Amino acid sequence: MDKATFEELNLIEPILRAVRQEGYVQPTPIQKAAIPSLLEGRDLLGCAQTGTGKTAAFALPIIQRLHLKPSPPMRGRARVLVLTPTRELAAQIDESFKAYGRYVGLKRAVVFGGVGQGPQVRALSAGVDVLVATPGRLLDLMGQKHLRLDSLEVFVLDEADRMLDMGFIHDVRRIIAALPQKRQSLFFSATVPPEIVRLAQSMLTDPVKVSVTPSATTVERVDQRLMYVTRGDKRNLLEHLLVDPEVSRALVFTKTKHGADKVVRNLEKAKVPADAIHGNKSQNNRTKALEDFRKGRIRVLVATDLAARGIDVDGISHVINYDLPATPEGYVHRIGRTARAGADGIAISFCDKDESSCLREIQKVIRTEVPVCEDHPWHIPASFMEVIAPRDRDQAVRESGNGKNRGSRQPRDWKSRRSAYGNRGSRMAGNAPARQER
Repeated sequence: MDKATFEELNLIEPILRAVRQEGYVQPTPIQKAAIPSLLEGRDLLGCAQTGTGKTAAFALPIIQRLHLKPSPPMRGRARVLVLTPTRELAAQIDESFKAYGRYVGLKRAVVFGGVGQGPQVRALSAGVDVLVATPGRLLDLMGQKHLRLDSLEVFVLDEADRMLDMGFIHDVRRIIAALPQKRQSLFFSATVPPEIVRLAQSMLTDPVKVSVTPSATTVERVDQRLMYVTRGDKRNLLEHLLVDPEVSRALVFTKTKHGADKVVRNLEKAKVPADAIHGNKSQNNRTKALEDFRKGRIRVLVATDLAARGIDVDGISHVINYDLPATPEGYVHRIGRTARAGADGIAISFCDKDESSCLREIQKVIRTEVPVCEDHPWHIPASFMEVIAPRDRDQAVRESGNGKNRGSRQPRDWKSRRSAYGNRGSRMAGNAPARQER
C-alpha cells in the first residue's frame, strides 16, 4: 500500500489527468487512507494537520461523486458544502476544487465575509455543485433566504478545532441543524479536544477513522531553531536574518495585529518588501497581500495566528516566530507553513524572557528540545535571561509612564558582558549549524 498510485485508488481519468497536471506522483498517507472509503460514501473522521494533502483527500472523491451522479443544482442550493474557519482557507479550497475538477464541469461558489455579498448571491442564485464557506457569511445568506441546505449531499467540516478556537462552534451547530439527515459527512481536525469529540459524534454515522500523524507532532522536514533575544533586539535580529538571500520567502508570525503592522513598517524602512495579513485588514487587502507573497512581489508576509492555517503557499523557505504563540498547537500549525510539497524548510523562533514559559510548554508537547542557535549578534545565554528580566521590567514601567525605578536594575552595559560569547557571524538563517544551549 505504501507504493499506491492515484490510479490504484480507482479515480476516474479526468481527475487523474488533473492530478498529474498538478505535479502529484503518489498519494499522501491521508489520501491513501481516506479516498477509497469516501468513494464508497462512508462518513469520515480525520485527524490531520494542514500540509498533509488533506484537501485533495476529500476534494478528489467528492468531484468523482458529482461527476458520476450528475444532478443539475437547484436554485439557491448546493450539492456539497465545505465549511472552513477563515477566508483565506476558503479561497484556497475553492481553488483546489477548480484545479482538480478542471476536466469535470463543476459549478462552484465561495462565500465569506469582509466583501460585498452581491456577487456571492448571484453565484448562488442558479445553484452550485460545490460551495465553500465561512460560518458567519453562510448564516447571513441563509437568514436572507438566498441559500437552503435541505438538498445537500455532502458536508465537509474542515479545521474543526480552529472553529472552536475562533468561537464559531455555535454557528457550526446551527448550520448542521439545517442539513438533511441523509448525507455524507466528513470531519477534519488537527486536534481532538473533548468538545470536538462531542461535535463529531453528533455529526457522523459509523465513520471511518483516519489519523495520519499525532496532533502534537511537528512536521518532520522542518529544521527547527531557537534564538534567545531580548524583546528590544527582535527587530534587529529579524533584519539581520533577512540579509541572507537564502531567506527567499519568509512568513513571520506576531502575537498582535498592531505588532504585525509595526514589523512591516520597520522592514519597509530597511528596504525589505513586506506586507501584513490580519483581522483588521480588509478582505481585498488581505487577498492582495497573499497574492503578492505567492507571486514573489513581496519577500516577507507578516501574520497573526489568523493565518496560521489559512496560508497554503508553496516555496516558503522560512517561518519566523517573531513572537512565540500562546499554545503548542499554534506552534505546530505555524511551522507547518514551510516544508510543504516535499520541500525542506526552516522554522526560527525568537524567545525573550517573558516567553520562556511558552517555550517550555511547546517543548513539552512536541517532546523535543528545539536546538538553540547562538550564532547571532544579539544572542542571550539562557543564564542571562533571569538577570536581564528586572531591567526589562523597569524599562516597561518607565515607558508606560508609571515608572519610579521599581525593583533592582541591571547596569546598562550588560550587553558588553556577552562579549565573551562573541558576536558571531551573519549567515544564520540558512546554513549556520544549530548548537544546543548548555
